[in-house]
Amino acid sequence: MSDKLQSTKAIDGKEVIYVDVDDDITSIIDKVSSSKSKIIALVLPKRCVVLQSAVNMKLLKRSADRADKNLVLVTTEASLLPLAGAAEMLVASTPTSKPSVPNAPKQDESTEPEDAAEPLTIIDNSADTDFDKDAQADTPVGTLSGDDGVDDTIELAAADTAVAAAEPAAEALAAKKVKKDRKLKVPNFNSLKVKLAAGFGALIVIIALWFLATQVLPAATITIKADSSTVTTNANLTLDSKAKKLDLSSGTMPATVQSQQKTASQQVPATGQQNNGDKATGSVTFTYKENGDTPPSMKAGTSIRSSAGKTYILQNSVSTLSWNCSGHLGSQTCTSDPVDITAFAGGTAYNTGGTVSFTTSNGSTGSGSADGGTDDIIKIVSQSDIDGATSKITSSNSDTIKQQLANNLSAKGLLPVGSTFLVGTPTVSSDAKVGDQADNVTVTAVTTYTMMGVDKSDVKAVIMNNVNKQIDTSKQAISNDGVNNAKFTTTQTPTATEASVTMQAKSVAGPELDSDKLKKQFAGQKAGDVRETLKAMPGVTDVDVKFNFFWVNTVPHKANKVTININKTNG
Repeated sequence: MSDKLQSTKAIDGKEVIYVDVDDDITSIIDKVSSSKSKIIALVLPKRCVVLQSAVNMKLLKRSADRADKNLVLVTTEASLLPLAGAAEMLVASTPTSKPSVPNAPKQDESTEPEDAAEPLTIIDNSADTDFDKDAQADTPVGTLSGDDGVDDTIELAAADTAVAAAEPAAEALAAKKVKKDRKLKVPNFNSLKVKLAAGFGALIVIIALWFLATQVLPAATITIKADSSTVTTNANLTLDSKAKKLDLSSGTMPATVQSQQKTASQQVPATGQQNNGDKATGSVTFTYKENGDTPPSMKAGTSIRSSAGKTYILQNSVSTLSWNCSGHLGSQTCTSDPVDITAFAGGTAYNTGGTVSFTTSNGSTGSGSADGGTDDIIKIVSQSDIDGATSKITSSNSDTIKQQLANNLSAKGLLPVGSTFLVGTPTVSSDAKVGDQADNVTVTAVTTYTMMGVDKSDVKAVIMNNVNKQIDTSKQAISNDGVNNAKFTTTQTPTATEASVTMQAKSVAGPELDSDKLKKQFAGQKAGDVRETLKAMPGVTDVDVKFNFFWVNTVPHKANKVTININKTNG
């Protein structure tokens, strides 16, 4: 047999029980009572607070006696020895030391309650038979159990000599305490009231702290990582304001036309010029090579062009009989009489400065000159001035009105189709006509702008019709249908009521995760259960559950105390 007490599983009739620092008196009593051995060596930890109470020590002794157990405390705590002695408890410094009952502290009679009548006799019937601690002081623990067949000798090891030497000092300290005479004492009711009030206040504080720690402070964060995929939809559609419902087979989608009329004015400087100076005048003699045909005739008012590119007007006619011909018939050279000409416009630019060549529209050529033109240039309104002002009006208003139309469609719950924005032909008026002399001109344009919008449910129907053909609907769900980000491109110039467009949308497919539903589902569950449930869902790759305080180990029931982060990556 070993020189130390054996553990519970080692020897029948004798057991060593180790007390933890966190054990309370109830837990220690349960360990002693549930033991099947008659002799129990109770090994105490350092600073065993629970047995530093005389009441707890007596409760332990009484419970051991009632269970017919011979209990030995194994400890070197000097503060426990007087308490063990007062409870008549056997104590050994080590599992191999012989047990003994320490001396009980002496009590001072002056501290005892006043004698009401006769001394109060306390009879402890916790044991069936009296136990003489002095007579049994040197008796081994095994002998006390009544089992002589068990080697239960507890010997003092050499290493325990220093510990055992501390026992006389503890006994001397305990001997200084004066024994109290147990007599009746008149209770102090005022003190009792104070204690009750303090206890009630402490109870309220404890309840408040419990509520704060379990209901207010706990919070949880659940982070879910999931794979997702992008599904692209490309659909050719006809937006028709006359259509009543969506036709997937033909790609016809009903459209709502939003229009806005805008009247705006724009002033621009006149850039046209007109030379009101004198027109140059002169004459031209035409030459014609006869090839057996009759020389041409030219009427007054016919325009001719000089070699410098200037236009002049014939002032009189040239008949076929007015040509003077010479030479052989069929190859004669014919010349006309001089014909008066006048420049098309005034200005010195029409002065030829000498003889130049002229050409008619029928191919006749001639030579002559013109002079006398003078300059007198004024500003006039040109058509380009009016056109430029109109362009500025429509371009400056387009972006603003386009946004206004889109906002109006969105306010109706429709999805604006920006590519159908159309600027109508403006009705233009001006304060000066083309050719009028003016330094500037103010142009007013009345323009109608239109844009189409479509119902989001129709767009979603087109997208889902395409997406459901590309995903496994039993494992994946659409987490983002892409309706709000759908792009429309016109394939031809739209009208105010109809447009041909190509719609492109990108949808995200992945595991179906509803944060609100998950918060209700996981309320009250532990982190492991949450992880197990989520990882079983298709597409979920990782789950992390964190609580904000160490004492929180379940998901709060209040939804606002739970944060769910869903991180989706394209697979």
